Amino acid sequence: MLPRLIAAPSFVALTLAAACAQAAPRDIGKFYAQNCAQCHGRNLTGGVGPSLMDDQWIHGSGDDALAKVIRDGVPDAMDGFRDELSEAEIRAMVVFIRERRAGFSSSENRATRPQPTETVPSELHAFKIETVADHLSTPWGLAFLPDGRLLFTEKSGELRIVERGGVLSDPIRGTPAVRDSGQGGLLDVAVHPHYAENGWIYLAYSDPATRDGEAVSLTTIVRGKIRDGAWVGQQTIWRAPLEFYRPGGGVHFGCRIVFDRDGYLFFSHGERGRQDDAQNVKLPNGKIHRLHDDGRIPEDNPFAKQPGAFPSIWCYGNRNPQGLAFEPGTGVLWETEHGPRGGDELNIIRRGANYGWPVITYGMNYNGTPITAITAKDGMEQPVTHWTPSIAVCGIDFYTGDAFPRWKGNLLVTALAQQELRRVVIEGGKVTHQEILLKDLGRVRDVQTGPDGAIYVALNQPDRIVRLVPAK
Repeated sequence: MLPRLIAAPSFVALTLAAACAQAAPRDIGKFYAQNCAQCHGRNLTGGVGPSLMDDQWIHGSGDDALAKVIRDGVPDAMDGFRDELSEAEIRAMVVFIRERRAGFSSSENRATRPQPTETVPSELHAFKIETVADHLSTPWGLAFLPDGRLLFTEKSGELRIVERGGVLSDPIRGTPAVRDSGQGGLLDVAVHPHYAENGWIYLAYSDPATRDGEAVSLTTIVRGKIRDGAWVGQQTIWRAPLEFYRPGGGVHFGCRIVFDRDGYLFFSHGERGRQDDAQNVKLPNGKIHRLHDDGRIPEDNPFAKQPGAFPSIWCYGNRNPQGLAFEPGTGVLWETEHGPRGGDELNIIRRGANYGWPVITYGMNYNGTPITAITAKDGMEQPVTHWTPSIAVCGIDFYTGDAFPRWKGNLLVTALAQQELRRVVIEGGKVTHQEILLKDLGRVRDVQTGPDGAIYVALNQPDRIVRLVPAK
């Protein structure tokens, strides 16, 4: 693949090309257009050389096999690029080809958008889609109260309730001010495991602040109660000192909140667009944190006694964790994490572990330049699976209801860019199968199993909440 029907470049030209590659990162898409399109076609559909859009991979279909062909070429068919592309650029070319292949496949096999009255087939269950609430403002997080009412956040700053019978409440009065900018705003909502006794509801949001006259923000966790349509009794559970707040950007806040069966609170925090911060345990961003339900630091946290470290950190090296869920039965914590361009991850979260960002990644920069050639390194965790190209993975939930019995225990995974809801089968800590249940109904932000066994889904663009119910 990637053959070139031109004369071999001179040693001097190759040396200069290699030096340029070291001097300035190159857009790998432009490199393809200049060096590969004459054979494989501008759209990778073939010409003098074979198409890269089909599944006929003569020399192997895995990432390593594809990288080897790019690097070493094919005897009597193609010159390799080992002297013109760095290892990081070769990795970026793999991502580029994967992206184009996935886009082509999607355009050829685009699913019809199901209508509200239509029965949607799937591998194990047929279902219908019902609207729960619409005309919303970027619904972000979903959580159920013990009596079956649905709490949800809107990124613009509103907390609302879908009452029994489907009536939508007015926004709850008195919720905290948020910085609704970029990816920031009012993010997740979670209900205390003993809500019936204590009434606590937890919110995650991008905290608006200024430092030296400049707008800065980090994710903050608070809890409060709802009484007569108002947010009352607020307590701050986690807020970093102002010196750690980050300016500008409006990206990578996280944030999901979950409780384990022992009552500990876990939440995720993105690296706020400062990728190297994720490797520094003296900084709070790019981490997953663990607290007591009232915000106290557990003494057995892995960095609680390390001088200078942020004591709430449970693990580090995370880019932008958008999903957290505990697996029923095992109690294992699973996480979904936005990669850059490619390299979205599904991880098992372990105490004190390093998840590698940005030292290792399966993705590349959004501008087409490489980040690194390294996808694995000793002392850094590997994802259980990764999605390359990126699906823009977001909220997750293990299905625990009875309405779809053959889905029980499967992980439901949402995707923003690809507008998907996926059913992921996990056996023994490994992904054994994936099925796309929804496609192209909007950006899929969050998913929760309802007490009625239906699957509730927050959609953006258009902004609404729907649920999947069994088809009779």
